[in-house]
Amino acid sequence: MLRVRCLRGGSRGAEAAHYIGSRLRGAFTGWVQRTFQSTQAAAASQNTCAADDKATSPVPKDCLVCSYNEWDPLEEVIVGRAENACVPPFSVEVKANTYEKYWGFYQKFGGHSFPKDHLKKAIAEIEEMCNILKGEGVIVKRPDPIDWSVKYKTPDFESTGMYAAMPRDILLVVGNEIIEAPMAWRARFFEYRAYRRLIKDYFNSGAKWTTAPKPTMADELYDQNYPIHSVEDRHKLAAQGKFVTTEFEPCFDAADFIRAGRDIFVQRSQVTNYMGIEWMRRHLAPDYRVHVISFKDPNPMHIDATFNIIGPGLVLSNPDRPCHQIELFKKAGWTVIQPPVPLIPDDHPLWMSSKWLSMNVLMLDEKRVMVDANETSIQKMFEKLGISTIKVNIRHANSLGGGFHCWTCDIRRRGTLQSYLD
Repeated sequence: MLRVRCLRGGSRGAEAAHYIGSRLRGAFTGWVQRTFQSTQAAAASQNTCAADDKATSPVPKDCLVCSYNEWDPLEEVIVGRAENACVPPFSVEVKANTYEKYWGFYQKFGGHSFPKDHLKKAIAEIEEMCNILKGEGVIVKRPDPIDWSVKYKTPDFESTGMYAAMPRDILLVVGNEIIEAPMAWRARFFEYRAYRRLIKDYFNSGAKWTTAPKPTMADELYDQNYPIHSVEDRHKLAAQGKFVTTEFEPCFDAADFIRAGRDIFVQRSQVTNYMGIEWMRRHLAPDYRVHVISFKDPNPMHIDATFNIIGPGLVLSNPDRPCHQIELFKKAGWTVIQPPVPLIPDDHPLWMSSKWLSMNVLMLDEKRVMVDANETSIQKMFEKLGISTIKVNIRHANSLGGGFHCWTCDIRRRGTLQSYLD
């Protein structure tokens, strides 16, 4: 038994507490990584699990929330807002998730509005996107506008906000449950406030509402000396499994998870740690299986521009970021498609994302997809698959960090819970 005395005051007590805490955190981190390695091995070698032995509770008849995957017929969706969007302060976690060509932009504009003219165009694009969705028979809901420039302070940090543009980042719908992600960026700590009115309405209709443990986002959650100076540094660190977020407390963005019925896939990334993944695994068990997958990615953050499941046993896999566990899907009979190289020009600002937003599409059903109007190559790919393309231009909205999948959170899809990996 480990005993510590005299922790109430004095430098020795503080040093002892710090030492023991660091040892325990190190031990826990190793345990979590070993747990997930063994879990992945078991998932790859077995085709059944306890989830198949237990029937899930039926969704209440009048519940407005029900979505099990990324492709069943879409009936209701939340679309984000670009209004009042602010550049996040250039903190360590933001630096680790952005490329050096834009660091000057963050240092200059952090805490202030994105360029007004660009923002105005992005807002217009998203309004048109909403109109097109409505024209396709989809009910569209929007988060509340908020002044994100207001500075806030907690006992552990201070920051300004960012936006409510990407509901996929903060909300995960699993069946009739809405899960609020805890997030990992300090600028996104209070982002949930923009969605609370909608979530309360869904809750009153019978939906489950879960908020993951809110992190303190204290300095200990981040590697304050995360050594990035170039893309080569990023590749090296990612290959070593090193990230800017530590295992100090659970954190995750919902966009690091992607759903295929009973099977939900997630990556450990700059914003999602193993503690966050473990919290989700325990929370969703035994009805759902959470699988950790990984990629050759120098800057992992959000899975849907790297690995986007677009139908039962059909997945878009980024050729620049190959999946290390791709044989798991091929052995299950899945069709793995490599999308074409994006056509977005090099000079178009992508402050918070990569060109591969071209594959960040939204499936309205198995035979309809919302895709960038400028990306003719991927349009042809979908047409060859027998999938009709709904073309929308959100090029300026892309600059804020997301494509169609990011800008939306599907609330209701017409379908049932099934297994697609067995």
